[in-house]
Amino acid sequence: MTTPTPLVEVNHLSRRFDVSKPWLNRVIERTEKAYVRAVDDVTFRINKGETLALVGESGSGKSTIARLIVGLLDPSEGDIHFDGKSLKKGLKGAEARRLRRRFQMIFQDPFASLNPRWRVTDIIGEPLKVFEGGMSSLDRRKRVGELLTLVGLSPEDGVKFPHEFSGGQRQRVAIARALAARPDFIVCDEPTSALDVSVQAQILNLMKDLQDEFGLTFLFISHDLSVVRHMANRIGVLYLGRLAEVADSKTLFARPRHPYTRMLLDAVPDLEMTGRKRKKVEGEIPNPIDPPSGCAFHPRCPFANERCRVEIPQLLWNGEGETACHGVEEGRI
Repeated sequence: MTTPTPLVEVNHLSRRFDVSKPWLNRVIERTEKAYVRAVDDVTFRINKGETLALVGESGSGKSTIARLIVGLLDPSEGDIHFDGKSLKKGLKGAEARRLRRRFQMIFQDPFASLNPRWRVTDIIGEPLKVFEGGMSSLDRRKRVGELLTLVGLSPEDGVKFPHEFSGGQRQRVAIARALAARPDFIVCDEPTSALDVSVQAQILNLMKDLQDEFGLTFLFISHDLSVVRHMANRIGVLYLGRLAEVADSKTLFARPRHPYTRMLLDAVPDLEMTGRKRKKVEGEIPNPIDPPSGCAFHPRCPFANERCRVEIPQLLWNGEGETACHGVEEGRI
């Protein structure tokens, strides 16, 4: 059996943010600097042509990981490899441009991510100016028209401004802009959470069709498990900046191993009315400035023991996927 080739490899990725009070306040109050570890020692890989989804409650580090991968943030520790090349080494010039065009990002809010003063032709044409410097204005307008048609809009829509579109149409413009550079990999940061449910389905189906047509690889960030079930081949569950579980989509929904994953799935409405026992989500994510010792989930976990309170669990293979749980490792869960 041939091992799939990873397009993206994330190795021991961490990111800290300084959330300290101003210097004078710290002196008067005699307090130390305070840091939030938004991402803490995260490792995963994304194979060519697949969709890996990252899920978790707000504050779990999903969007921070997305921004680290595309270079909007620098990692505090760890490394990211794209198609075998380390992004940490600071590629420059033509090599950086060739690599940079191969990954793009679709943001959560399509209105905030589009320049309100630019016409759609200019918004979608900007990547072509950067990455296709020799393209004439006429060819660029023609290519923008092709991209608009590809995402279900009309070439005539290019003369409009973003405020003249609905939310779903704006997200189609954002998708067209991402496709303009002919990328291999697209980071999708909750691309449908700001849209109506009926429009969400249209955008998700469009993204799957584009993935099949162009062989795209997706990192899909979401808190909506029903969306993730529709989109992802594999799912990573994040809790307080660390991966709690990684498994393929069918396995995770059928046989979740980590107590946190079970808790998330129990919160999803049982539309098929199977009668399965359910347990509501209890407690809240702890203060990330002062997280619990050991396993960060132990204050909310019904299976926690003393080891869970003092030792951080590592992400280990469990036979069907990976879990960071002492209970699963010891066979207690």
